[in-house]
Formats: sequence, C-alpha cells, structure tokens
Amino acid sequence: MKKTLHHLWHQAWATILVEMSDQEIGWLVRARNHISLLDKRRTTMIVSRVRLIAGLFALLTPMWIVVDVAAFPREVWLPLAVARIFATVAFGLVMLSAQRMHTTHDAYKALAMLMAIPTAFFLFSHHHMTQFQLQGIQAAFSTGYAFLPFVMLAGLSIFPLTLLEAIAFISPLLGMEALGAVTRVAVLDWPTFAASFWLMVLIAGVSTLAGLSQLAFIIVLVREAIRDGMTGCFSRQSGEELMELQFILSTRSGSALTAVFIDLDHFKQINDLFGHDAGDRALVGAVEALRSHLRMGDMLTRWGGEEFLLIMPNTTAPMACRALARVRELGFGTRPDGTRMTASIGIAERTRDGAEDWRQLVEFADKRMYTAKQGGRDRLVGCDDE
Repeated sequence: MKKTLHHLWHQAWATILVEMSDQEIGWLVRARNHISLLDKRRTTMIVSRVRLIAGLFALLTPMWIVVDVAAFPREVWLPLAVARIFATVAFGLVMLSAQRMHTTHDAYKALAMLMAIPTAFFLFSHHHMTQFQLQGIQAAFSTGYAFLPFVMLAGLSIFPLTLLEAIAFISPLLGMEALGAVTRVAVLDWPTFAASFWLMVLIAGVSTLAGLSQLAFIIVLVREAIRDGMTGCFSRQSGEELMELQFILSTRSGSALTAVFIDLDHFKQINDLFGHDAGDRALVGAVEALRSHLRMGDMLTRWGGEEFLLIMPNTTAPMACRALARVRELGFGTRPDGTRMTASIGIAERTRDGAEDWRQLVEFADKRMYTAKQGGRDRLVGCDDE
C-alpha cells in the first residue's frame, strides 16, 4: 500500500512538472538527498536574500517611528519606538553575520533569525496595543500591526524552500496567530478570526508553491549546467567543483580519493572516417559501457572531447586499478567498424601521490594518461604493479 501511494504521489507531481525526474521531484519535498552542487547554489540564494531583506528592514523599521509618533500618544509610541530600535539593531546583526554563512545549516540559521525578529516584535506590539482603548485613526493604525504575520508569510515566497522546510517555517506563524486567539478567547470575534486565519492559510499555501517553483527552476538549471548534453556525464565545470569538494572531504576525513583520466584511443579517426554522427554514437556507447561497471558513488566527468575524468571517493589506487582493469577487459564499446574500443588510462591517488590540492591530483592522472598513450595506448598507468 505504501509503495502504491508513493508511486501515485510521484506520478501526480510528474504530470505537473513534466521536465523533472522522480529523484528531482523528491528533492522538492526534502533537502536530505540534494546533490552538493544544488545544495551550494540554493544555500547561496537563501543567504543572499536573507541579507537583502535584513538590510531593507534595517532601513525601513526605524523610519516608521515617525508614523507612530504622529498617530499615537506618548505612552503608546515610546515602547514601540524602543522595540523598533532593538529590531533595527537585530536586522543589522543578521545582515552582517550572514556574510560568513556558507552551509545549509547556516542558511536555516539565517532564515530563522530573520523570521524571529518580526515575530518577537509582533508578539510585543500585540500585547502592548491591547492594553489601550484606541479609537478612530489610532485604531486604524493599530490594526496595521495585526497584518505583520501576513507579511511574513508572503515574504517566505522569495526563498527556494522544500515542502518540509516551508512547513517548518510556516507552522510557528500559524501557531502564533492561533495562540493570540486563545489569549483573547473571551472577547474574540470568532467569524473575523476564522476568515483571517483562513486567509493566512491561503497565503501560506501560495508562498509554499512559489518557493517550490523557485526550487524546481534551480533544479532544472543545475541539471542543465552540470550535465554534458550528449553523454549525460558531469560537465567539466561541475566536475571541477565536485573534484574540489571531494578533495576537501578526503583531506578532512583522511580517506582515500582517486582520480582517473580516461582518453579513448584513436577517436579522431572515427570522426574522420565515419563522420561526427558515428563519432557521437561511439562516444555515447563508450560512456554507457563505462558506467555499467562503476559503483554508485563514482562520478564521471566529460573533461573535453573524448577525455573523461573519473572521480572515485574512498578508493585507493589498488582498488581503482582492479576496477579499471575489469572495465578494460570488458571494453569501452565498439567502433563503427565493429572493432573493440580501447582507452589510455592514468590513475592518481591523493595520499599515495601526496597531492597538495585537487588540481595537482588531476595533473598527476593526466600525465599518466599521456604516458599510457605514448607507451602504446590501451593500458593503465599509475598502478603499483604496472
């Protein structure tokens, strides 16, 4: 039953989001399995927008003191002015602290701080204003404070949040409104509250959909940016980012990291003799053959033309050599004339070769690949028993 409901859920979303795969639709629900490149770009967008909103409110919040002074008596506007000054300082601190935030956890923290400031101001102003019997224009201005939760809900629409993240940030706002109603249960106009709460729920729904649509757009853009259109491998730019990230993780944890350079032998002859369409088909066939023998965590990047960089996390050089030896034995597909496609392969491992950064590790693998080509092609260079 659970499997059937899960399938129906994905089918429903796939009908609406025709450009997205089941995995990408799952990314709209929660961020747990987001790939690093998507996570990095989404984090940057959330943090930058937090800084923008915090800076904007740091400027606008104190300016409203003039309106409060003009509209309310001193016993009303003075505490509000003090609260606004504290909120302004808080917004400024959020804007400054967000400059040093770069992880998903940082993005959550920044957004939570941004939402906490107007929430605290609303709770204070709500409690403060209910102590006075305001009439006429004063009552009209005081009513404006009640709309702050609506503004906060609408503001969430500019952030590319997953469904679970949106629920996590929206729930406290709805709960705050419900709590305010409970505290005024004896004098509350329930029809008005019901209409107001329903409007908040509708705004929350629209904000969630807006955030999901932004996230879906980012997912599609990242997919197009990180993948080579013909082979489906990671593009060189995304491959460089992945290599840098894996090198950092490997250095921090002390784990092995192997880079493998693969160059298909005599590939230019295919284009010259059989045309570029045949060359493209041979290239795709080689990639499919290579992928079928790789582990789930290995990452294949098209480095340029018929050159590929294989990133193998948590893999020592001997482990990589055994894996690539099996691939060589099974072959890289066939050439248009039916002969076996071969490749020259260079292998480098971070700890064994003492690479100081990811570029040096790739350079070691690249040089060994050229050594393989100069040595007669169709061979591995970089194995201990070579």
